[in-house]
Amino acid sequence: MNGFKTLQDKAISFDRANVDTDQIIPKQFLKRIEKTGFGKYLFYDWRYQSDGNPNQDFELNMEENQGASILIANENFGCGSSREHAPWALMDYGFNVIIAPSFADIFHQNCLKNGLLPIKLPHDQVNYLLDKGKKQPYQLKVDLENQKITDEKGFSTEFSIDPYWKTMLVNGWDEIEITLQLDDKIAEYEKAIV
Repeated sequence: MNGFKTLQDKAISFDRANVDTDQIIPKQFLKRIEKTGFGKYLFYDWRYQSDGNPNQDFELNMEENQGASILIANENFGCGSSREHAPWALMDYGFNVIIAPSFADIFHQNCLKNGLLPIKLPHDQVNYLLDKGKKQPYQLKVDLENQKITDEKGFSTEFSIDPYWKTMLVNGWDEIEITLQLDDKIAEYEKAIV
């Protein structure tokens, strides 16, 4: 996984509440066994019309929203089934950070485990960001080390994150990489029990 300490990039509004994982990545695309290749199916039923052509009114299809790595969403983002494919699809599409007033618990945990930073902020702050993100270009700076979000218009706020997950995200580690860091101790233990 790729870690980051600070991310300054385009942020876009996705002003929808209760976006479930079935909308993030529909079930018919869950047959892949890799973590990659899901981005083209992200929000598929909203991004494409029934004839397969892009829905030009959908937020992610709008020219001014292309290339964003920060998604500003509304409450209860990631509700529904617990599929790990949802953060994979968001990341494969290019998102590194999602900001919302609330997340479904399992989705929130799946994001952290896969290197996607979910940030919870109060409703009034998210509403401010949603409004600003509708007018492109709009940039946010997410300082993970100092747990702070700022924009060029004077907005500034802090966010909380568990220290364990902060360390994992800053370093780009997953739980397997944490285990591999203990390889010498594991080898010592294995020799001792033989």
